[in-house]
Amino acid sequence: MKKISLAFFFVAALLLGNTAFAQLEVGKGSKFLNAGIGLGGWGGIGYAGGIGLGASFEVGVADNITVGAIGAYRGYSGYGAYYSIGGRGSYHFNEILKISEDKLDVYAGLGLIYSGWSWNESFAGFRGSYGGVGLGGHVGARYFFKPNLGAFAEAGFGVAPLQVGLSFKF
Repeated sequence: MKKISLAFFFVAALLLGNTAFAQLEVGKGSKFLNAGIGLGGWGGIGYAGGIGLGASFEVGVADNITVGAIGAYRGYSGYGAYYSIGGRGSYHFNEILKISEDKLDVYAGLGLIYSGWSWNESFAGFRGSYGGVGLGGHVGARYFFKPNLGAFAEAGFGVAPLQVGLSFKF
C-alpha cells in the first residue's frame, strides 16, 4: 500500500509539472478530486475503526459552491467490509474569511450517504449485511503546492473522522 501511494504521488507530480499559480477560484465549472485514506473511528452506521480508502469529486455550480459524490471502502480481512457512497455539497470560505493565500482552499459541507457493513465470519458460520442512509458532514482544507496538485485534510462524520490525501484541480 505504501509503495502504491508513493508511486501515485510521484507520477501525479511529474504529469502536472511546474507552472505559475493563478488565484485559486472556486466557481461554476471548477472541478476537484480528493483521493486518500480515512483514519479511525466511525462510519455512517456505527463503529468501523481502521484505515479505509476514499475519494470525493466535486464540481462548481456557483461562486464558492460545489456539489458532487463521495465513496469509501474499508475491508476487514476474512470478516467483511464497510462501505459508503453518497452525494455532498461544500461551501468554500476563502472569500468570506478574506484568505488571500492563492494556494489554500477552506471549505465545509453536508452530504447524504448510504453506508453499509457486510460480514462473513466463516469460523462461526455467520453472514449478513446491514445498511442505511445517514447525514454526513465535513470541514476541510486543501493546499495546492502545484497549480493542479495539492494535499487535503478533512474532519467529519459519515465516512471517517479524519481523511487525508491528494487533491487534484481540473
